[in-house]
Amino acid sequence: GVPPLKWNKTLEAYAQKYADSKIKTCEMEHSYGPYGENLAEGYGELLGTDAVKMWVSEKPFYDVKSNKCVKDECLHYTQVVARKSTHLGCARSKCDNGWIFVICSYDPVGNIVGQRPF
Repeated sequence: GVPPLKWNKTLEAYAQKYADSKIKTCEMEHSYGPYGENLAEGYGELLGTDAVKMWVSEKPFYDVKSNKCVKDECLHYTQVVARKSTHLGCARSKCDNGWIFVICSYDPVGNIVGQRPF
């Protein structure tokens, strides 16, 4: 199996800074920073654990034999389970439009095209 990720305060701070930068627009766009990354948005009390559940729910779209996603619908999942990533930091912000913006940053980057996640 894949070992558990370790929480990292540097990644958490990076994620919080980026989440805070999205408060006005709440745009779902990646930071293109030095870390692997998953994003989520939702209304209400969207927690980091809720976002992870959404990302992991993409598992059925990952084909282990071919190491491919069906219609690119599993890229969040493959980052969550990427063996190469060892550390994680997540954050969320409430946007001006009422949405919740969640980001998790992973180090090292684990979701690399062509590499198997585990």
